Amino acid sequence: METQVDSFILYLATERGLSTSYQLSVRQTLDKLLLWCREHHHLKWQDLGTDELSAFLSHLRKRELDASSLRIALVHLKIFFRFLQKRQFLEIDPAEPLLAPKASAKLPETLNSQSITQLLSSINPEKKLGRRDLALLELFYASGLRLSEICGARLEYLDQEDHFLRITGKGNKTRLVPVGEQALRALENYLKLERPSLVSPKTSSHIFLSIRGGPLSPDRVRQIVKERAKQAGISQNIYPHLLRHSFATHLLENGADLRVIQELLGHADIATTQIYTHIDQKRLKAVHQKFHPRG
Repeated sequence: METQVDSFILYLATERGLSTSYQLSVRQTLDKLLLWCREHHHLKWQDLGTDELSAFLSHLRKRELDASSLRIALVHLKIFFRFLQKRQFLEIDPAEPLLAPKASAKLPETLNSQSITQLLSSINPEKKLGRRDLALLELFYASGLRLSEICGARLEYLDQEDHFLRITGKGNKTRLVPVGEQALRALENYLKLERPSLVSPKTSSHIFLSIRGGPLSPDRVRQIVKERAKQAGISQNIYPHLLRHSFATHLLENGADLRVIQELLGHADIATTQIYTHIDQKRLKAVHQKFHPRG
């Protein structure tokens, strides 16, 4: 059984070109399935039907996996058993009839516009790395980028004249994102007055550099965001993706079309973007309850 798992992971790496982290995630799910099979009368792949896989998912649920983690595990099972069927290890795909658990109703956190202003205005560009950190946070909020996208942003992809940045997102898909006036001004100040002092002989064309001249790592960016929020006196837990959520929510609150927000965020499915409509509805309901005589 382990041989088929190894073959599948190799297939993900060589034929599908999926990332090492994704391969590891899939292997963790399949390793749990292998252990579960050994604990249940040493079941083989041929012994597993839809009922057995449902029982395995129930086993994971009892171990306090949330709905989103179960959905991921289900995807792993579906692509694995589809692989086994196509390679003729199995005649029938037992995972095909399985249904995904309902997505969690938990809504993403956001910062209000006052907190965003408080965060950005607290950064003194005249102090060491102030221009870099201000440009970093301005771009996060202005363009709604993912952490990986901002770490991978490069000089050659920045169009300062037309105020656009070309970035590569999930699935190696590229898209153009607009850069607002204030973010562009912060970027220009950083690129002109601070980035040159960070450049080393081995520096690449990444926009955001560390003090050693290398590209900022995701962990370092998370640290910068938290440090700047603490200095601004914001008690709420601040992390990079919170700025992306805030970007989308504030656009929706100010009348932007959901399809436009989908394109700006780089979501492949509009259903992913629709979570922000729930945030807006929740805000409207709270306002109604607070101010309406019979709210």
